[in-house]
Amino acid sequence: MADSKLLLGIDTCGPTGSAALGRLSGPHPEIAVEILGQMELAGRSYSATLVAAVGDLLAQAGTRLNLLHAIVAVNGPGSFTGVRVGLSAVKGLAEGAGIPVVAVSRLEVLAQAAGVPSAALDAHRNEIFLRLGEPSGAAQEMLAGAAELAATPPPPRVAVCDQGAAQLLKLVWPAAELVEVAAPTAADALRLCAGRVGRGEFVDLAQMDGHYLRRSDAEIFGAAAAGTQRP
Repeated sequence: MADSKLLLGIDTCGPTGSAALGRLSGPHPEIAVEILGQMELAGRSYSATLVAAVGDLLAQAGTRLNLLHAIVAVNGPGSFTGVRVGLSAVKGLAEGAGIPVVAVSRLEVLAQAAGVPSAALDAHRNEIFLRLGEPSGAAQEMLAGAAELAATPPPPRVAVCDQGAAQLLKLVWPAAELVEVAAPTAADALRLCAGRVGRGEFVDLAQMDGHYLRRSDAEIFGAAAAGTQRP
């Protein structure tokens, strides 16, 4: 079983999340992943359900945590609470069992699932999390509102999975084609990162952090309050 190359994927960045188990297959560089199972996680309950879902996936596959080859963690952007809960769980699982981790952007997973270089997610407050990608693979990710979008040349196609992002893009970038797909999942992240696992592109757990693209409310309003209190 130790040679089965089992991968665990975790994504708690969106309104709903998921955990998936897969097995690497095929020779390098054509390495791929066979999805063995996936469990959906209801939003706002990740802290209560994530570890149990991982346990269920491992039990269904007849394996144990310490036999995993790697963990793929979707580290944002998205809900601050969701990202933090997911990464805390990943660090706890990985450190305790000595499992290497690959971190990946949810925007990149969405773009890959749609088969286009660029993608957008609803960031609320009339803003989106935006990935501007090139066919070469180079990409820039940012937080953008209407003003930033108006000042940016639109890509020909943009992947979206929610109405918030779609509405803003239709308003500001009417010429861009929106490729609407289902929200990305942990299984999609495993498929995207199979090659990276094979190449050993792992993160330093001590340095791994959320890919937020925006400051938290506490940071924003705390800084504002500090500014008003200055003499």
